Amino acid sequence: MSQSKKFAILALMVIVGLGAAAQKIKKVPAPYTSPASGKDMYVNHCAACHGAEAKGDGPAATALKTSPTDLTTLAKKNGGKFPANHVYSSIVGDLNVPAHGTPDMPMWGNVYSGMSKGRHAEVQQRVSNLTSYIESLQVQ
Repeated sequence: MSQSKKFAILALMVIVGLGAAAQKIKKVPAPYTSPASGKDMYVNHCAACHGAEAKGDGPAATALKTSPTDLTTLAKKNGGKFPANHVYSSIVGDLNVPAHGTPDMPMWGNVYSGMSKGRHAEVQQRVSNLTSYIESLQVQ
């Protein structure tokens, strides 16, 4: 199945979950992705909110209480240096990031721990590869 079809299916699942009058996001298990591919993790786990181009405009973004961050401008907003440690901590759930810590959106560290059956090294690999992929999306 192509990446665009996977993204479309994931986006549709999220949008269907948003149909409730209270605009609650339906919680569904995250699809398994290889820990080796930051891009696959982004497409399958992040793009529904942050958008296919990482601009914060994914199909589920309008239903969130806090708008998703434009991930392409993180370095620009940080004096030209990509804040890798901050991004890593945000993904894991170590920081108080409202969009990542509310009951509406999972803290990915917990999700990746379950997906990796608690293997800490694999969780670190997942988050490191996802962080590196986000770094590759930076605009000047």
